[in-house]
Amino acid sequence: MTAAARRMVVIGGDAAGMSAASRARRLKSRGELEILAFERGPFTSYSACGIPYWVGGLVNGPDELVARTPETHRGRGIDVRTHTEVVEIDLAGQRVLARDLDPHGEGERWYGFDDLVIATGARPRRPGMPGIDAPGVHGVQTLDDGRALLESLEAAPVERAVVIGAGYIGVEMAEALIQRGSRVTVLERGDQPMSTLDPDMGRLVRDAMSGLGIDTVTGAEVTEVVTGEDGRVRAVATKMSEYPADLVILGLGVAPETGLAQQAGLPVGDYGGLLTDQAMRVRGYDNIWAGGDCVEVLDLVSGRTRHIPLGTHANKHGQVIGSNVGGGYATFPGVVGTAVSKVCDLEIARTGLLEAEAAAVGFQFEAVTIEATSRAGYYPEARPMTVKMLAERRTGRLLGTQIVGREGAGKRVDVAAVALTAGMTVERMTALDLGYAPPFSPVWDPVLVAARKAAATVRAAERH
Repeated sequence: MTAAARRMVVIGGDAAGMSAASRARRLKSRGELEILAFERGPFTSYSACGIPYWVGGLVNGPDELVARTPETHRGRGIDVRTHTEVVEIDLAGQRVLARDLDPHGEGERWYGFDDLVIATGARPRRPGMPGIDAPGVHGVQTLDDGRALLESLEAAPVERAVVIGAGYIGVEMAEALIQRGSRVTVLERGDQPMSTLDPDMGRLVRDAMSGLGIDTVTGAEVTEVVTGEDGRVRAVATKMSEYPADLVILGLGVAPETGLAQQAGLPVGDYGGLLTDQAMRVRGYDNIWAGGDCVEVLDLVSGRTRHIPLGTHANKHGQVIGSNVGGGYATFPGVVGTAVSKVCDLEIARTGLLEAEAAAVGFQFEAVTIEATSRAGYYPEARPMTVKMLAERRTGRLLGTQIVGREGAGKRVDVAAVALTAGMTVERMTALDLGYAPPFSPVWDPVLVAARKAAATVRAAERH
């Protein structure tokens, strides 16, 4: 490091960390800023969201899921150290302790920093129960996880697979395994799959999954992964029953990976994620930054912080951090909680608040549900969809939207996401000038039909 150069140290080589490093490099030359990034795995800048589609055979991997390799980053002036794990942060000494995971490598060494970027991501939830670490039980978080899963699938026939958890990753992995010819059972402890939807909308997902040949068992509290004499998984037990399994996927969601940061005394929120200001600077520290799945973000609708692990947010966080470290200026104002997923041909989307979330923050609201089609009803292949919308009582402000349907349903949630960000009322939404032609939409788009019904319901409630 030259006398004139500052050093930016990045912990984590995926979306947030490498976006921050790349943006800072574009703004500052090597002589002005040295950038050192540590990644404990072999890959950088990859799409973990693509793992279910790799497993399902829709895309090749892992190379196709890597946006920029370590060599590419190095060629652009970023010193990336793969297979290297940061094991301690010394805030007082402004340094980190990095461990070379190669047994023939350098061992442990301290590195000083002027700016530290924490982008440690999230870890899969792995409940403590008998058999959870048995061969044949797989989490799905990194490309190495995807590769290990594929090796299991290719080593021996998987006739019966059990997915524990029916959130986004659970239903996506159920689809991947169905496409590979396995019989799939999904075990969910809640009343319906997809806890990111209201129960009535989750019921639609369950019915559709059943129609696709996926056996979804709700109210199923898993107590044990049962193993055979060879130590491999052979079944999953719940309080009520036992389900044979040649392979088990953990789809229980993720938690912020903030153990290292917490040991250093950095502040975390109710979900265990690091707390930052709008510049993505860790609260209370001028030169410590954090982004991606290890942070909590402001929910613009509820006004509270939430943990929403998505690559879209992580890349934006990195851009903000890199701009600020590089001498520019940027902020990340918050999110409205938009997410979209699919299982086979069923599309699932939500933005804003669910009924329970709206009630928890004190909103009084009206909820409406409508049935519509993706195209004009007379146009070939018009597919049904259900749209649910929440609006604040008295003001009519949009609070949330959920959509479940077939082709053409999911991305319609973006209209509602924009309306939420703009603070629009459902009445105002009805006047939105959306594109229309029979192959793309009915005369009244389904989102606008829901807004009309919500506006009418708000007006009726006000009269009473």
